[in-house]
Amino acid sequence: MEPKLYVGNLSFSTTEQDLRTLFSQAGTIKSVDVIVDHQTGRSKGFAFVTMNSQEEAEKAIQMFNGKELNTRTLKVNIAQPKEEKPRTFNRRPNRY
Repeated sequence: MEPKLYVGNLSFSTTEQDLRTLFSQAGTIKSVDVIVDHQTGRSKGFAFVTMNSQEEAEKAIQMFNGKELNTRTLKVNIAQPKEEKPRTFNRRPNRY
């Protein structure tokens, strides 16, 4: 399993390149995904960074968790799988 990191509390102006530059100090990066709002195209303030090895991921957590980037204090930890939410249906009452 690839070591994927959650990077939170990002400034909305933080780019993929900003994160690549920062996290490359800890090792080889496989991918960087800044999560954006589909309607506005603006960053949601978090990203996922996939490192080459577990050791590099742990090093990145030690180096960057609590570090300031673009005036924001980063939160860096191992990404957790997304929890499945039960689907709800918005039913409109019958008007008959």
